[in-house]
Amino acid sequence: MEAGSTPRSGVRLDVLEHGQIAVLTLDPVDRDNVVFDGPLLRDLDERLAEVEELPRLEGLILTGRSPLEFCFGADVEALASVDDPSEAELVVRMGQEVFERLHRLGRSGGGPVRTVAAVGGAVPGGAFEVSLACDAIVLARDPATRIGLPEVKLGIVPGWGGSQRLPRRAGIVTALEAITSGRLYRDRAALKLGLVDRLAWPGDLVRIATQIALGQERLRGRRPAWKRWLVDRNPIVAGIVRTRATDTIEQKTGGHYPAPLAAVDLVLDAPNTELAAGLEKELKAAVHLLGSPVSRALVGIFRAGEQAKRLGRRDDGSKVPSPARVGVVGAGVMGAGIASQAARKGLETRVVDMQRPALDRAAAAHRALVAKSRIPSAEQRAAIDRLETGVGTVGLGRCDAVIEAVPENLDLKRKVLADLEARVAAECLLCTNTSTLPVERMAAGLAHPERLVGLHFFNPVDRMPLVEIIPAASTSDETVARACALALKLGKTPVIVADRPGFLVNRLLAPYLDEALQLVDEGISPRALDRVAKEFGLPMGPLELLDTVGLDVAAHSAASLFEAFGPRVARPGRLDALVGAGELGGKSGRGIYIADGKHRRVNPRLGERAAAAGTELNADKQLVLDRLLLPMVTEAQRCLEEGVVRSGTELDLATVYGTGFPPFRGGLWTWMRSLKDLDARLERCRAEAGSERGERFTRGDGA
Repeated sequence: MEAGSTPRSGVRLDVLEHGQIAVLTLDPVDRDNVVFDGPLLRDLDERLAEVEELPRLEGLILTGRSPLEFCFGADVEALASVDDPSEAELVVRMGQEVFERLHRLGRSGGGPVRTVAAVGGAVPGGAFEVSLACDAIVLARDPATRIGLPEVKLGIVPGWGGSQRLPRRAGIVTALEAITSGRLYRDRAALKLGLVDRLAWPGDLVRIATQIALGQERLRGRRPAWKRWLVDRNPIVAGIVRTRATDTIEQKTGGHYPAPLAAVDLVLDAPNTELAAGLEKELKAAVHLLGSPVSRALVGIFRAGEQAKRLGRRDDGSKVPSPARVGVVGAGVMGAGIASQAARKGLETRVVDMQRPALDRAAAAHRALVAKSRIPSAEQRAAIDRLETGVGTVGLGRCDAVIEAVPENLDLKRKVLADLEARVAAECLLCTNTSTLPVERMAAGLAHPERLVGLHFFNPVDRMPLVEIIPAASTSDETVARACALALKLGKTPVIVADRPGFLVNRLLAPYLDEALQLVDEGISPRALDRVAKEFGLPMGPLELLDTVGLDVAAHSAASLFEAFGPRVARPGRLDALVGAGELGGKSGRGIYIADGKHRRVNPRLGERAAAAGTELNADKQLVLDRLLLPMVTEAQRCLEEGVVRSGTELDLATVYGTGFPPFRGGLWTWMRSLKDLDARLERCRAEAGSERGERFTRGDGA
C-alpha cells in the first residue's frame, strides 16, 4: 500500500441493475477466513451508510467472496482476549447496532429495501445472526453447508440478535432446540425447520437472491399467525416448554453450563418482548457470560482444536497431499470402526482380514452406523458403497494410506507391516493403530522406517474425537504431517505424542483407574465412586469406564505400564479374578457391574461390602476426588517434563477429547493451574496412600 492511501474496505459494494440492486460482499483483504472482528463490523457499518444514500435502490444482497465462503462468525481470538465487562459490552453492542442497521434498512424492519442474505458453506454464530437481520435467507445447497448458532459450545449465548430474531422466524420450539444444542444444520434440514427461506445451487445463489430482492420471486410464507399466537405467545405453552427444557438441560449438563439455561429465558420471552428490549436483555446475558470461567475454558478448548487443524501442513505452511483411498488391515472392533469412519467421511476404503465372518460383521456394523446418520438417503447409499471388503491383503496397492489394525502383538504387527511395505506404492502412508506397543520397534523391521507412524484411535471410533499421532525416532516430518492430515480428513482431532509407554492418554488414565480400584478395596462403593466422578463433570465414572474399555484390555494395559513405571502408574493383577472368570465388562455382560435387565448391580466378586453398598459416599468427598484425579495431574506434569506432549494446551485438548475430562473445566492442565492449594491436597493424599502409592501424589522434579 502506498503512503497516504486509504486501506481497502473489508466489505465490497457493487451497484447493479441500473441502481436497483446493491451487493455487499464480505471480503477482507488480510484474512483467509472471514470473521466478524472490529474492523469488519466498522466496514459493514460504513457500507450500509452508503447504501442508505442510493436513490433508486430496491434490493440489497449480502454475500461472501464465493458461494461457499461467507463468514465463520465472530472472531473467537478477539473474544478470548476480552476480560473486562465494559469491553465485552462494547463488543456485543457494536455487533447488535450494525446488524440492527441492516434490519431497519429492510422491509421487515420498516425500511424501503428487500434485503436478502445469499450464504453458503460455514454459516455459524454471527454469520447466521447477520443473515437473520435480513428479510430473507437463501442458502447454498451443498454438502459443505452448515448453519446455526453454536455459541453455547463456547459458554455464551448469541449476542448479536440471534436469540431474538430466530424465535420470531422459526418459533420458540425450533429456536430453543437450535440455540441450546448449538447444532449446525445441513441445507435441507435448515429449510425444513424454517431457519432459511430458499435453497439454491451455489452457482445460482446470487441470481436467485437478486430475483427475490427485486420481487420477481415470491417466497413461501413462514409460520402462520395462529401458530405464533397459539404457541409462541401463549404463556401456558411457554411455561410448559420452559420447565421441560430446563429439566432436560439440567439433566444433560449437571448444572455446569449456564449458557443453555440463560438461552431458555431469552428465547421464550422473545415473542412477547419488543425487539429493542429483547436485544438489551440479550446484551446483558451475553456480557455476563463472556469472560466467565466456563466460557474461558470452552473457548480455550476451541482454540486448541483450531490449532490442531494446522498440524496437517508442512513447516512452511504448505498442505500435504490429501488421501483419497485408504486401506485398513484387520476387521476387528478397531479396524472395522476405522474403516467405517473413513468411508463415511468420503474416502474410498478397503478393509481386509483373513476371516470372512469378521469382514461381514464390519460391513454390517458400517451399514448400521450409516443408517443412524442424519444424511440423505442418496448419501447413505454412497457411504455404504465406499466400503469394500476382501480376504487376505490383496487390493491395497492403489491406497494412499494403509492403517494396520491387527491385534496388539508386536511380532504379528511387524510381520503385517513388512508385508504391506512390499505391496503398497512407495509414496503410500503406513500407519499402525496401537495403544501400547512401541512404534520404533515396529519401524525397525522396515526397509523405509521413515514411512511408518503410529495412530492411536479410541473406542468407539465413531464417537471418540481424539487420535494420538505417534512418530518414532525414524519417522519423517512429512509422514507426521500426512498422518495429521489423514486424522483431520477422518473428522478427528490429532495430538502429537512421544513414542513412550502408554503414550499420553492411557498413561494418565492408568493411575486414575488403579486408585479407583484401591478405593473399592478400602470399602468405597463403586456406584458412589462413579456418582462422585460424574458430579465433577466426567461423562462416566472410573468403574463404568473400566467396564466400557474391557477389563481384559485394562489389565493388559496395566501390566505393560507397571513394567515401564512401577506402582506409581499401575499395579497388575487387580482385575485377574474377574478376567479369569470371563467377566470382562460390558462386552460379556459381567464385569465391575452385572447387567440385570434395565438395571445393574455390583459384582459380588468385588467383596460383600462393595456389592451391598449403595450410591452414598461413606468418606470425605473432596479427599476421594483428589485421590482419583490428582494422580492424573502429577503424571501429566511428568509427561510435559519428558516431552511426551508438547504443551499444556495440547494436554488440555487430549484430556478433554481422550479421557472425557470436563470441557467446562478447560482440560486437566487448566484445572490443575486453578488449584491454589494443590501441594496441601497432595500431601493429604500421600498420608492416605502409604509408601507404595505415595509417589503418584508427588510432583515430578521439574514441576
